[in-house]
Amino acid sequence: MNDMEVSQQVQQMVQFIRQEAEEKANEISVSAEEEFNIEKLQIVEAEKKKIRQEFERKEKQVEVRRKIEYSTQLNASRLKLLQAQDDLVRKMKEAAENQLRKEAAEKQLQMVGSSDNEDYPKLLEALIIQGLLRLKEHSTQLRCREQDLEIVQSVIGSTKQAYAEKLNVDVPEVFVDEEHFLPGPPGSSNHGSSCTGGVVLATKDGRIVLENTLDARLEVVFKQQLPEVRVPAPLGLWTYTSSAPFLLNCVNELCAILLVLCHTDILVNLMHGATYITLVSFCHQVHQN
Repeated sequence: MNDMEVSQQVQQMVQFIRQEAEEKANEISVSAEEEFNIEKLQIVEAEKKKIRQEFERKEKQVEVRRKIEYSTQLNASRLKLLQAQDDLVRKMKEAAENQLRKEAAEKQLQMVGSSDNEDYPKLLEALIIQGLLRLKEHSTQLRCREQDLEIVQSVIGSTKQAYAEKLNVDVPEVFVDEEHFLPGPPGSSNHGSSCTGGVVLATKDGRIVLENTLDARLEVVFKQQLPEVRVPAPLGLWTYTSSAPFLLNCVNELCAILLVLCHTDILVNLMHGATYITLVSFCHQVHQN
């Protein structure tokens, strides 16, 4: 083999090695590109997942804050509505009280100005009878206003007789307290408390007290009508106008006590089931028993 042949053979070997090297380098490059793309895709997906999780977390936080803010505003609105209702109810009750005092004062003034006017005495008589019918005690204590003492003493006999006839029992004992009186009418010299009219009865031992004053009647009627005034008007417009029937019912029902004076039975039926009865010494009674 001469030099030329050796040179050609070497040249072929070099080309073969170079070709294999280039193919190997190309394979490595392709493999590296694939691995890079796979790794890049994994990293991108992982970051996307993190971003989605962070977004969901912040979205939930925003929703929670929105619900809290909504609930806070809703509660504040409800409190404002309740406050407005309470203010209106208080104003209506004051209006009913003023109307009751006006009606009672007029009737009592008419009684003073005319000896023939027996409206207020008949009212007291009806209230006493109704109280006796509620207590159903043979011996009862009675307390009235000082200015009503003479009227009460004048009608006490007829009230006891009427009670006995209604229940077909013996005439009961009714002791009128001539030392301790109910507060006077509004505007008198009494401090704080006042009484528009009526009586308070109690059992002989004082354990059961029945308050049958005009002020107690107002409180009873007011509590009975209160659910009506708590019903919201259409569109939530709870106004004095929308609640005017409630006030009218209060005033009319109370004025009826003063207007239906000549009919004791009607008056008793009107006020049936709406009298304050207080167990003053219940604990003491349990202890004794």
